[in-house]
Amino acid sequence: MKTWLPPHISKIYEALTAIADDRIKLMSDNSASVTSSSRGKSYTVAFDPQTNSITSNDNTAFYTGSVSYPMVALLMYKGIVNYNHSLLSPLSNIVWKDIMQKYKNDYDKGIEYVLSELSTKEIDIIEIRLEIDAIYKKVCALKLKKLQPRLPPPLAY
Repeated sequence: MKTWLPPHISKIYEALTAIADDRIKLMSDNSASVTSSSRGKSYTVAFDPQTNSITSNDNTAFYTGSVSYPMVALLMYKGIVNYNHSLLSPLSNIVWKDIMQKYKNDYDKGIEYVLSELSTKEIDIIEIRLEIDAIYKKVCALKLKKLQPRLPPPLAY
């Protein structure tokens, strides 16, 4: 069984925003619907704990074969990947779709923009970076396998 490629670190930020904004709705013990930051799409994510396999019908998963933010969000929401809940408030209400379009999907520039905005609110971005790095390492260590079937992404903004 093939494994997913590691996520871009931006996917950890996006997953935390999805949790902070209450955009994850469990459909069963191991599946959820995750609404996009633009609120225009919903992705279906499923996880099989027996085989350590996961799938999602979002663009990142479908087109790049890498772990996506809806996958990470479900794993964090279910407690499979632990995180510091103090990250939720500063990372709430961020429309990542708009930011990534503004920076032409340069994820690193998008992250820098968000962190710059947070620093103006006297939020400790060094601590946020450290916490995000720790979550990233946990996600990568899972070596998640691809759960079939792979469904194409929904069409919407």
